[in-house]
Amino acid sequence: MLEGLRERLSGIFRKLRREAIITEKNLQEALKEVRIALLEADVNFRVVKEFLEKTKEKALGEKVLKSVTPAQQFIKIVYDELVELMGGRKSDLLTSPFPPSIYMLVGIQGSGKTTTCAKLGEYLREKGRDVLLVATDTRRPAAREQLKMLAEKLNLPYYLEGGDPLQIALNSLKLAREKGYDTVILDTQGRLHVDEELMEELKVMKEKINPTETLLVADAMTGQEAVNIASIFHHKIGIDGIILTKMDSDTRGGAALSMRMVTGCPIKFIGTGESLKDIEVFHPERIASRILGKGDVITLVEKAQTLEEDAEEMAKKIKADEFNLEDFLNYFQKMKRMGPIEKLLDYLPIEKSIREIPLDEKYYKRVEAIILSMTPEERRNPKIIDGSRKKRIARGSGTTVQEVNQLLKQFQHTKKMMKEMVKYGQIMKRKGWLPPIT
Repeated sequence: MLEGLRERLSGIFRKLRREAIITEKNLQEALKEVRIALLEADVNFRVVKEFLEKTKEKALGEKVLKSVTPAQQFIKIVYDELVELMGGRKSDLLTSPFPPSIYMLVGIQGSGKTTTCAKLGEYLREKGRDVLLVATDTRRPAAREQLKMLAEKLNLPYYLEGGDPLQIALNSLKLAREKGYDTVILDTQGRLHVDEELMEELKVMKEKINPTETLLVADAMTGQEAVNIASIFHHKIGIDGIILTKMDSDTRGGAALSMRMVTGCPIKFIGTGESLKDIEVFHPERIASRILGKGDVITLVEKAQTLEEDAEEMAKKIKADEFNLEDFLNYFQKMKRMGPIEKLLDYLPIEKSIREIPLDEKYYKRVEAIILSMTPEERRNPKIIDGSRKKRIARGSGTTVQEVNQLLKQFQHTKKMMKEMVKYGQIMKRKGWLPPIT
């Protein structure tokens, strides 16, 4: 997610760390590079201008704290401004006091609207909601069949029929009340472009249906075009929030940084992959942390909670600095169960060199072979693994000394990351933002 922007900003911060103090001159140079990085990520130019003005004002106006370096303080200011830019805090879906809650998904063709309808349905069902998916797109021939297929794959109830889209929606609401569904998600008609006919159809449907929320589904890969589409939809029919799809792609993605300020509408969810479970609540502070290369261990903790039966024991080991290579192997096996490791790395504050390691089934087997070629003492105390031991381990595992070194380096980074995970998890627990993990 926004890998290009993350790498550019990391380079800027590295340069700034070499400075003893922040002066107006080196700040100006840093802001110039930040400006280029944001524009290259396709962030709206007006948004970039206002962002830089606020950042400069704060950076020059604040006293440097004794406990941090000037560069650290600048990073904190950039982080705060990114969070504010994206809305400050997450924006929850509203629910109707008189069920069912109706979520009307709108957008142009190709934005991932139908798939998002299914993803949102699965997400809400996991939260305990009784969901009904409704296909009202009668213009695109495959739309109804696609929603039917996705609903059946997820074992979610669905409603479809031919005829007038508005009447289909009204009939589905009648059915929902009869059957006791508390949530209805409407997949509406789209076009290959925004036109008056489309807007009028959606405007009439919204007036008649009175949805709890109207959500625009927009493709993050289209950058400024996604922002423009959001502005038009909001102006013409009024939207309550945005779901950005394809946020797992590194293609620009600056729409996430522009949407809130340009449209005034919050981003509520982001699509992060092709799996029907790849949808996340949009947390501005977590996305800002990822952009700045600090990872997003809180979301990872939330993902891991369904699998970490022994999380308490692992947390104790991490706090006591007893996390060893046996735990590391166990940890990777659990990570594998959580999904593709390449995607999970996006949540971790680890070096680019480690991100570039090919992480496939062969990699897992190599890790396992290397660790199992160690003696129990070496696995429990990796510090004793010297040059001669590395050669022996490499021979025993059918790998090279370089691969053994690579694994040991990754182990140290993971150990550091796990400490951060526990620390952040405890903070979240104290604030009441997460259920206990330790």
